[in-house]
Amino acid sequence: MQGTLNEELAVSLKGRDFLGLADYTPEEIRYLIDLGIELKRKQKAGEIYQPLKGKTLGMVFEKSSTRTRVSFEVGMYQLGGHALFLSRNDLQIGRGEPISDTAQVMSRYLDGIMIRTFAHRTVVDLARGATIPVINGLTDRSHPCQALADYQTVLEHKGKLEGLKVAYIGDGNNMLHSLVMGAAKLGMHISVASPVGYEAEEDIISQSKSIASQTGSQIVVCNDPKEAIADADIVYTDVWASMGFEAEQKEREQAFANYQVNDELVKYAKKDYLFMHCLPAHRGEEVSEGVIDGKQSIIFDQAENRLHAQKAIMAALM
Repeated sequence: MQGTLNEELAVSLKGRDFLGLADYTPEEIRYLIDLGIELKRKQKAGEIYQPLKGKTLGMVFEKSSTRTRVSFEVGMYQLGGHALFLSRNDLQIGRGEPISDTAQVMSRYLDGIMIRTFAHRTVVDLARGATIPVINGLTDRSHPCQALADYQTVLEHKGKLEGLKVAYIGDGNNMLHSLVMGAAKLGMHISVASPVGYEAEEDIISQSKSIASQTGSQIVVCNDPKEAIADADIVYTDVWASMGFEAEQKEREQAFANYQVNDELVKYAKKDYLFMHCLPAHRGEEVSEGVIDGKQSIIFDQAENRLHAQKAIMAALM
């Protein structure tokens, strides 16, 4: 029965876009996580698996990147295909061509598009105009590829997802939005502590809570880091000033002064908690060196799993 279910899920994912976890069922998200784990096993064992041989992914970058650029390019190569790096300055959208025109032209050349950009509307419009799968590599609103890799990492370390508690301490940004949505879909509990004025977008929290009511997930949003982190299985944070908000750095340092994840704060989490950060990190700001470089930190497992989770997305969609 499981094999039949997986076959049905595999068929349902072909040709789809990957714009956010909200568009995917819990079963589809878990399928992608399990596929990422299987593709990781194959790669570690030296097994050649090239379902995308002869196919090309266009990678559009309006934001600079380390993990996204390298993981997608290497992932596409390992799957037998080719990845084409395209900066905004390489494309006519940088000179005012309508995104719909760019989408239609690229659909004639490519088999898939990954875009890392600022406005979420750009990704939505690109997907609307394209006839090939579009993958959201990051927008100011969401970071679904990272969240998928993160929950793959948690599953590998904890052996389960359902019922685990994630505590997120920090800015209510794109990373948090995808983590909350993913937790709701997967039946995980998540508690969020952000300073007043820096909370997550209300519509995403509301939508996630609606989903959580169906999956048994619990979502708590507060302003107290100690309340959020109490008995957490996973402790997660991100930079205080994401890309595009650098001008607010000093202002944010003051607002987030009491939100650093450090040895004192993690005492409130479970003893076997795991620390996560999507990177890049500012040691000494959002997290102390003792925590991020400590034995309970799994940040580089997360970073590695970007490769495997995104291979699962590309293999399933393309």
